[in-house]
Amino acid sequence: MKFSTVCLSALAISSSPVSTNAENEFCKADCSPPFVHPKLMMQGEITTKFDLDDKSATVADVHGCCTETLSEEKKGGGSSTLTRPIIGKLAQMSKEQTLSVLGDAEKAWDGGSGTWPQMSFRERLDSMERLMQDLETNQREKMVQVLMWEIGKNRKDAESEFDRTMSFGREVMQVLKNDDEFGGSWKSIGSTMAFVRRAAVGIVLCLGPMNYPLNETYATLIPALLMGNVVVMKVPTVGGLVHSLTMEAFQEALPVGAMNFVSGRGRDTMPVLMETGKIDALAFIGGSGAADIVIRQHPHPHRLKIFLQLEAKNMGIFLPDMFQKGTNKLQELSKAVDQSLLGALSFNGQRCTSLKLFFIPNGYGAEFSRQIAQRIENMHVGLPWQSWGSDQNDSQPRYSDFTPLPNKSRTDLMRRLIDDAVSKGAKIVNEKGGEIIGGPDSTLMIPAVLFPVTPDMDIYYEEQFGPIVPITEYEDLNTVFSYGKTGSYGQQVSIFVSEEETKNAAKLLDRFSTVFGKININSQCARSPDTLPFSGRRSSAMGVMSVKDALREFSIPTVVAYKDSEINTGIMQDIEAASTFLQPL
Repeated sequence: MKFSTVCLSALAISSSPVSTNAENEFCKADCSPPFVHPKLMMQGEITTKFDLDDKSATVADVHGCCTETLSEEKKGGGSSTLTRPIIGKLAQMSKEQTLSVLGDAEKAWDGGSGTWPQMSFRERLDSMERLMQDLETNQREKMVQVLMWEIGKNRKDAESEFDRTMSFGREVMQVLKNDDEFGGSWKSIGSTMAFVRRAAVGIVLCLGPMNYPLNETYATLIPALLMGNVVVMKVPTVGGLVHSLTMEAFQEALPVGAMNFVSGRGRDTMPVLMETGKIDALAFIGGSGAADIVIRQHPHPHRLKIFLQLEAKNMGIFLPDMFQKGTNKLQELSKAVDQSLLGALSFNGQRCTSLKLFFIPNGYGAEFSRQIAQRIENMHVGLPWQSWGSDQNDSQPRYSDFTPLPNKSRTDLMRRLIDDAVSKGAKIVNEKGGEIIGGPDSTLMIPAVLFPVTPDMDIYYEEQFGPIVPITEYEDLNTVFSYGKTGSYGQQVSIFVSEEETKNAAKLLDRFSTVFGKININSQCARSPDTLPFSGRRSSAMGVMSVKDALREFSIPTVVAYKDSEINTGIMQDIEAASTFLQPL
């Protein structure tokens, strides 16, 4: 395992060699944390001033994932520690402030008659393009910095999240422009002429996650706005600072009240919003337990249009033929292990699509565990902005593979799951697996490979959402079938197979076609490409995400119809010429 060399000293000493360029490359980086000031946007105005007379209106410190601290006695040498600096503040909105923001949204919606919902599609497209250009031109680097410092995403991944978000938005806009389902068209059905176009639902409450606070939130927010909905965004408690940087861009691009921000603890702000019954649609990305609570708070849940992307326990299944001898087999297995490692540990395993439990044929679990552990030993544990030289494939900087988790609660959960598994017979296969580097306040954790994992261990069923790779063995495919069909989740599965066992792979595929939303063959689980439906079953999802499906989720088909006659046709032509809703793109 290659450990980070931070600005002043080494965090830890390992027998593994550290990249020769690591210290020089990293120390060119800016080690100073950013600071994002608290903001409120109400009635179209942005303020950083808070009413001191309102005792319930406060701000909360936001701690970054890490910074290096070197005590006076250690400045001559020795190891440094990692601490969590304050990198900004978020408004903790009072009940009155939360209701005021909802009031702005109500005025902007105005029963569907507000400025934003009554705009033509072309005007809304132009507004959203201005928004994205503003963010790209003026905020990209600031937002990348905040993603690195707050949630520990390395620079490459933080840049990718921003760029993918902008790309997703523009793909959605292209669908809106080119697809008749959204552009609208006249159809003749017997004696009836009908125009079908999708229209807004109302006030949409968007709640995004901490792991992709920009991309996942905007994956619902952009389609919702483009369809003419008014949006209230609940800023995530962890990962929320990036949204503070966007307020001015929304203020410039959209009419007052079309986009709104609520910040503070969810348990304090969500009941205030939901219990009014004024929320028409919920876009929630997070845990199923929290989703159930939020939905139950609505007084008329049958009127609430619901879109959920929730947790998962995605399986990585290896069929026995992958472990047969031969040069070609070794190459196939090596590629499969590479995909497994990416699937399990990209962004420290903090993805809903991560591979979270590997099923390996009896007798091969130890070998698979060893190969995963060997690959981890050749990867880098460090800080998000640290460069370890250049990637051999594209000459781009290579940043830390494993970075600090966003807070102590995450490392505490990992520790509980590891300790439980070890107490019941699992071994930590890789050197220093599960150890925290950087002192008592650090959240920089070395991934842990656990084998053998058995059904009596918490991690066998519980989603870890972190840097743990649990590996179990199976005797026959019935064990695999049973786990898949009886589990709580149904997002994705990865099946690794060579040409000798395609029949068994087909059996798995057929059985799992009614269990999971996506079945991956010889590749890791992933949401991308964004043009494909991203769905799930049971406690993993409600609704479908893609550049097209997201537009459907936040709209309702609306029909304009008339009986075909010369008089009605003439009347309809005059109406169409004056109508915004019927206006072509």
